[in-house]
Amino acid sequence: MTMHIVIADDSSLSRKMVMKALPSTLKDVEITFARNGKEALDAYYSGKADVMFLDLTMPEMDGYTVLKSLKEIDANTIVIVISADIQPEAQQRVKALGAASFIGKPVTTDILRKRIHEIGLL
Repeated sequence: MTMHIVIADDSSLSRKMVMKALPSTLKDVEITFARNGKEALDAYYSGKADVMFLDLTMPEMDGYTVLKSLKEIDANTIVIVISADIQPEAQQRVKALGAASFIGKPVTTDILRKRIHEIGLL
């Protein structure tokens, strides 16, 4: 069964870094890139977001708004926030909004693999 992954970040370099950091043990995945929160939600509504890697600071719609929207509709997607905003308040806020995990930027393969394993995707 294909796992649909959304990588939402306004930086194309950050999107590519996350994609390259995904463990090679993840098989049968389809990746969708989103440049902002609106595109991330559109991907969710299109059935392309089993897992979402979500930045917090993006144009049009930020990551907090995406998390709030997903929580309001009781979405069935796993969200891992990847952000440069590593303040404890930001981490607590995203957890309260339903994020499964938080990773500070820059993301590395080891950290991403650890978080994916912790939430049971591997």
